Amino acid sequence: MSQQDLEVTDAEEALDISEDAEDAEGPADAAQQLNDLEFEGDIAADYVEGLLDIADLDGDIDMDVEGDRAIVSVVGATLDELVGDDGAVLEALQELTRLAVHRQTGTRARLMLDIGGYRARRRAELADYGRTVAEEVARTGEPKSLAAMSPFERKIVHDAVAAAGQRSESEGEEPNRRVVVYPAQ
Repeated sequence: MSQQDLEVTDAEEALDISEDAEDAEGPADAAQQLNDLEFEGDIAADYVEGLLDIADLDGDIDMDVEGDRAIVSVVGATLDELVGDDGAVLEALQELTRLAVHRQTGTRARLMLDIGGYRARRRAELADYGRTVAEEVARTGEPKSLAAMSPFERKIVHDAVAAAGQRSESEGEEPNRRVVVYPAQ
């Protein structure tokens, strides 16, 4: 047996051992991921709370984990200025919050920030819009290009279009990337 054969065999055994360890630690890995997401949410909540204090704005902060992302929500009476036109300020604050989390954890955060229930309302509006456009495309047989949207908004529309039995794709470059709805094939 050559030195190269020995190294390959050792590497294969190491791979087998690490795969066995992964299988044995499945629930532990899930628990660790949940802990990591909760930690991200805590960092984000502290950061947003600091921003609210600086801006002298009142708001209660809730933190939750949905799927594979932390969700930080700020609720209060006078938070419209933190949402901005079409959620532009909210998007900027979300990116700043993600950067703050990244700075402390060293990993890119996928957390979502919601202020005053804007994202929940927007999600419902976009899902309705996606269904309506899908019905129109099914009726006319003609593709329809929608206005430019954020990745969050496009995802909701894609999901609604798919649920309505039609097909959609994103086209263009940011910030002018848009959903185009096509008839089902």
